[in-house]
Amino acid sequence: MYPEINKDMQPVTQLYVSVDASTKESLRKIDRPLFSDFWERFIDSLRHLKSKGQRTVYRLTLVKSFNTEELDEYARLVALGEPDFIEVKGVTFCGDSSASDLTMKNVPWHREVVEFCKQLCDRLSDYSLSCEHEHSNCVLVANNKFQISNEWWTWIDYDKFHQLSHKYRETGATFSSLHYMAKTPAWAVIGSQEQGFDPEETRHFRKKGASKTKESS
Repeated sequence: MYPEINKDMQPVTQLYVSVDASTKESLRKIDRPLFSDFWERFIDSLRHLKSKGQRTVYRLTLVKSFNTEELDEYARLVALGEPDFIEVKGVTFCGDSSASDLTMKNVPWHREVVEFCKQLCDRLSDYSLSCEHEHSNCVLVANNKFQISNEWWTWIDYDKFHQLSHKYRETGATFSSLHYMAKTPAWAVIGSQEQGFDPEETRHFRKKGASKTKESS
């Protein structure tokens, strides 16, 4: 973590910070950090997010038996940086390795990721579940300011961002994440039949050594 870089960074489309754990000891266990003051660097990086005008995201990777029970602690970290979004993803198992103790038992089911996010939102006054991508085992929690007239606007209008960014460089005019938001398609919203899979794409399933193709429609 380099908190001074977060503090001085020019406007970017979306600024991510990985929040792999919510306590000093669990972060040490999961990330095996290089810096002795890793926790202080981490906390400072989160605090600097609050002053950013553009989109900010906490990225949480859930690892069963490591960090799935730290809901109160995660809620306190959200209060520090007040991110626009919290992207929660179940860990991906990449095979046995002497460098890691993780096994398939540490991979949460998608329903468990959804439940974790529900419980996290119960501890936060300004956030709700907005989107999911079941195939990636991922759920997006969003600040309620991105819900307008009961519709989510969690996507990015890139053309608008580039216009605003150019104006910032030319005149110093500031802008916020609400100025370049785009409406979320219905298939990406939490609870949709598609569960986040774009119906314009073809989904491939593999089961017991045989693959099959299914049109997402």
